[in-house]
Amino acid sequence: MSRRFLHTLVAAAGVAVTAVALVAPVSAAAAPSVLDASASPDTIAATQQSLSQRLGGSFANSWFDATTGKLVVGVTDAARADEVRASGALAKVVKHSAATLNASKSTLDSKAAAGVPATVTGWYVDVTTNEVVVSVLKSDPAGVAWAKAAGVPGLRVEHATDAVRPMWSIIGGQAIYFGSGRCSVGFNARNSAGTRYVITAGHCTNLGGTVSGTGGTIGPVAGSSFPTNDYGIIRVSSTSAASTALVDRYSSGSDVIVAGSSVTPIGGTTCRSGSTTGWRCGTIQAYNQTVNYGSSGIVYGLTRTSACAQPGDSGGSFVSAPNSTGRVQAQGMTSGGSGNCTSGGTTFFQPVNEVLSRYGLTLYTG
Repeated sequence: MSRRFLHTLVAAAGVAVTAVALVAPVSAAAAPSVLDASASPDTIAATQQSLSQRLGGSFANSWFDATTGKLVVGVTDAARADEVRASGALAKVVKHSAATLNASKSTLDSKAAAGVPATVTGWYVDVTTNEVVVSVLKSDPAGVAWAKAAGVPGLRVEHATDAVRPMWSIIGGQAIYFGSGRCSVGFNARNSAGTRYVITAGHCTNLGGTVSGTGGTIGPVAGSSFPTNDYGIIRVSSTSAASTALVDRYSSGSDVIVAGSSVTPIGGTTCRSGSTTGWRCGTIQAYNQTVNYGSSGIVYGLTRTSACAQPGDSGGSFVSAPNSTGRVQAQGMTSGGSGNCTSGGTTFFQPVNEVLSRYGLTLYTG
């Protein structure tokens, strides 16, 4: 090879490299980056709304891809996919439009008004699979037949292993109802076997029977001690009632979270929650007070406080002052007292640690 020819090849290569260097940035700039979950909610919402309006009947919902985190927009017309890509989303060509799937769900809603098998646990639009999904408990034939009889586009029947149920939380300070009276939740606890209990006042559990709360049945009274002591427990038998570490502050702020049961020193702040007067605070004045409730009997070992209370607050949570994270230490359950929350008063609580020890329980904490 001549030196002249070699020089020519090198020069030509240099031209080629220069050409690539000039063209590549232009090509990259023309392809916008794909939006993902890290983009601002406003940007995502604006993109979704814009594409929904522009694509009209071809729009088939949008979602974040579970693997890549990228924004995907479904479209029924392949010719419109470039519009999706130009907006910064990935395009996926699918069979059914968003309008079609929404109409299918609406048909099922209307059909349910005339009756639906109990084994049909619900239905929804699954935008990622472009289907309307009907969940049927254990693939019950009657439930499957009901779904298919609707004849809607995009139908898929899925197998459900468990029945659905409404859920509600048992929260300290909220109302609980006995057959002949109302008291308040103290704390949620469980034993080593995982059996759940609500701790409250013994003069409440002495009423016996099955106890209900703000969302329905809780369960039966499982233990009670009054007078001498003033504590009792309710076994949570309802699968719909969720045990929590929360105590209601009512209008005074967000719920506080029980973190333990360390005892507040005399002179320290304590607050109580109850279904009659809500959240009230005072100070610890004495431990181990004996209280004579007259014809109801004598109770020993109560803690005296300057926090007020009224009937219906019984059994409610006494806790320490909340720290900066909203956590508190459980102190006890409202027993009784004098005065009221208009003129002020004195209130006594049954220490919670005695109850935990007596029944071998552990508080729900967070």
